[in-house]
Amino acid sequence: MGIPYVINIQKYSLHDGDGIRTTIFFKGCLLNCLWCHNPESQSYTPELLFNHESCEGCKSCEKICPEHIISVQNGIAKTKREECKICETCLDYCLNNAREIVGKQYSIAELMNEIEKDKMFYEESGGGITLSGGEIMTQDINYILELLKKLKIKGYNVMIDTCGHAPQKNYETILPYVDTFLYDIKMMDNELHKKYMGKENELILSNLKYLSNQGANIYIRIPLIGNVNSSVENIEEIVSFLKNNINLKKINLLPYHNTGSGKYKKLDLEYLGENFTTPTIEEMEQFINIFKKNGFSDIKIGG
Repeated sequence: MGIPYVINIQKYSLHDGDGIRTTIFFKGCLLNCLWCHNPESQSYTPELLFNHESCEGCKSCEKICPEHIISVQNGIAKTKREECKICETCLDYCLNNAREIVGKQYSIAELMNEIEKDKMFYEESGGGITLSGGEIMTQDINYILELLKKLKIKGYNVMIDTCGHAPQKNYETILPYVDTFLYDIKMMDNELHKKYMGKENELILSNLKYLSNQGANIYIRIPLIGNVNSSVENIEEIVSFLKNNINLKKINLLPYHNTGSGKYKKLDLEYLGENFTTPTIEEMEQFINIFKKNGFSDIKIGG
């Protein structure tokens, strides 16, 4: 059984399902959404985050690196990422804490220990545990299954936050142990989906149909990005698909934000979302009205 990497354990989360929740963000996703606000979650292995603004070019990391792949150029440390073995030696010698490794492995017992610290909040708020990512459904499914079984023995409410691009057999495996799926739909046009998300949407829609046919509890989440998918045409196409194929409980419309754009520089990546915009309040209300006219009632902005 492989142990996946975790990028964050978010305590007292109010935006990843019902009530107060502990959200565990696993590392690794097969999509490559151009606006992704957690780019450090895309790779399945640990990565270096480097805060250029904090670096003073002191050369401590350059001198201590056992692989000799760090050099200070124009007063800023540069790392040959493709040769970095994530040994973490440089972290201890960075005087300004400009360097951070994201991605940590937890045994199931260690995760359960973190989760149990907040069980009183779940009981009082109707909350629970949300497994997110990256993409939770592309992690080692035996590990995820064992974790889910332990969570259900404890009686915790469990939600899975998924983009849907994962093998159907993984959903079949864990379905009996999940209370609700928070399921992303971004775009119905297959070619545009591939352009902006890096993969076609056929598997995503197929898995959603499967979960619906199995009677799963589903909350649909629709990220809305100006100049990408925030259009009446796309919303109407999504509404038509949902109305004709999916039994669902709730819809969350998620307006675009660029709060994660600064992380790209820390990964030495270019952020390609400079032309993306946030839908206006009027646009969001228009989208809500389209859903309501088609018989959907539980619709929320955010969440």
